[in-house]
Amino acid sequence: MKGKIVKGIAGFYYVHVPKSDEIFECKAKGLFRIQNIKPLVGDDVEIDISNQPEGKGVITRILPRKNEIIRPAVANVDQAMVIFAAAEPAPNLNLLDRFLIMMQRQKVHTIICFNKKDIVGRKEMSLLIDTYIRSGYEIVSISVLQEDGIPTIRKLLKGKTTVLAGPSGVGKSSLINTINPKAQMEIGSVSEKIKRGRHTTRHSELIYVDDNSYVMDTPGFSSLYIDEVEKEELKEYFNEFNEYEDKCRFIGCMHLNEPGCAVKAALNEGKISSIRYDNYKALYEELKDIKRY
Repeated sequence: MKGKIVKGIAGFYYVHVPKSDEIFECKAKGLFRIQNIKPLVGDDVEIDISNQPEGKGVITRILPRKNEIIRPAVANVDQAMVIFAAAEPAPNLNLLDRFLIMMQRQKVHTIICFNKKDIVGRKEMSLLIDTYIRSGYEIVSISVLQEDGIPTIRKLLKGKTTVLAGPSGVGKSSLINTINPKAQMEIGSVSEKIKRGRHTTRHSELIYVDDNSYVMDTPGFSSLYIDEVEKEELKEYFNEFNEYEDKCRFIGCMHLNEPGCAVKAALNEGKISSIRYDNYKALYEELKDIKRY
């Protein structure tokens, strides 16, 4: 019997079998431990339910992975959708850029979703969208509360395994409940005092949406470390720099204080977002201060 691991907790793996729409609690064969192979959420597996109590099984084979992501630890991902609120809580774009870098390093196509468009003005929404469209990212703006943009989300998720990620309080759980009411996810309230959400998701879990469509809810993040990135490599993850790179006076220009920098010229002409550039500088300084051993 074939299925997909949708959750893993304390050595137990919960395998969804699409054919019957059942979930089996499974242990993995000891052979995997000997081979130093750890089943991951998202793995396509074969399970044996013969001679097992009802609803239980044993994972006998892990089918070949098309990819494997380290953060969050998951296999067979088609894309990521990073969700930030347009307000309440105010979007931390430095944090968003960290996530984009992390996904780009792992070669995962990423969609940016801004929720709560109903509580911001057109000018604020346009600034967010323009900042990231110029970076080459696919953007969608929605209001889960008003169910505005939900058909677009369904279309983007169709037939794919999608990692949903973002800070707490941005509406991830509400979105999942809207696209799949069966999910019955705990919705975290946002503190009126500090405008931040309580962490409600404690582990990564795949949720079956419909035929061959899964979404993975991941624990809300408040910080992301990109310390594995070399400072010289950072500029590669700011896609909007690419078209100006060859026009810089110096090969290997870091686009900071070098004379004849075409990226800085484009910034001064408004062709590159000052928000993104300021985040680039801040991240560069952070990476520069990390001691490499």
